[in-house]
Formats: sequence, structure tokens, C-alpha cells
Amino acid sequence: MAETEKKPSRKMLTAVVDSLCNIPLFDRLNGEELSVLAKYVNVIEVNPGEYVFKEGDRGDYICFVENGSLDVMKRSSAGGSAIIATLTKGRSIGEMSVIDNFPRSATIRARTRATLLTLTQSRFDLILEQYPTIGVKILKGISRLLSQNLRRTSSQLADYILPLA
Repeated sequence: MAETEKKPSRKMLTAVVDSLCNIPLFDRLNGEELSVLAKYVNVIEVNPGEYVFKEGDRGDYICFVENGSLDVMKRSSAGGSAIIATLTKGRSIGEMSVIDNFPRSATIRARTRATLLTLTQSRFDLILEQYPTIGVKILKGISRLLSQNLRRTSSQLADYILPLA
């Protein structure tokens, strides 16, 4: 990914906190906790057509869409790829990467110019170590999000399976 990554300045921290407030994963964090989290987040700009990451890449960060839109693409068994979702402001991608070290399960490409907030696995580990209460709240948010995704996927799968006789 050809991006510009920068650590938020003091002036940007307020904007980052405001952005974090709009992300459902962090809805259980109070203002002070969001301010702490903001210090561990990076800001990345991507242009249309640029890849944020590719399916199979090593995953070590989670992304939150501040603005713009991203296409989520998945390889098919026939060798092609399909857009399975488009993510916009407030959505996240790569949640599993701060928990496990498995390869990315999809490709993410910028549909439009986008600003992303990222949290690396190593910075998340620091939060868990230095601010365990915040870390646990984030883990619960990730668990909630993954649970919702699994329920949605299970429902979609059931639509494609033949009914029992």
C-alpha cells in the first residue's frame, strides 16, 4: 500500500477522538479512554485503486474508515475475485489481525480517496499491558463485532444450503 502514515499531532488528536466516537467497536469507551486510544492510532491516506492489504498478506493491524470507501474483495474457487462488501465511514476491517497471526482473509482496495485510522497489533498489545481496562473493552467490542459477522454469515450460508428433507 502506497500510503502516507503519520502519528496524530496534538491538534489532530481531538479529530481522531471524534472519529473514534463514531466507531461502534469503541462505543463502550468513555472520553478519557478514547483520548488514550487516540495516542496509539495512526492516520493513513489511500487513493482510489490502492490496496490497503491483499488476501493472504500477513495481518498485523486493524483499519477504521474515517472517510471514503473501501471495497472488500474475496477470491473465488474459480480463480477470480468478487466484491463482497463496500465499507464506509465508521466501519472497520482486519479485526482478527490484532488477535491472531493468520493471513488476511480478503483484499481491501480503496474505491475512493480514503482516510483510515489504524491500530497495530503491537500498539494494541501495549494498550492491553498499560491500560488493561481499555484493552478489555476493545476486546469485547471486537468479540461483539466478530459475533455479529459470524451470525450474518451463518444466515447467508443457510440461504444457499438445501433444506433438510
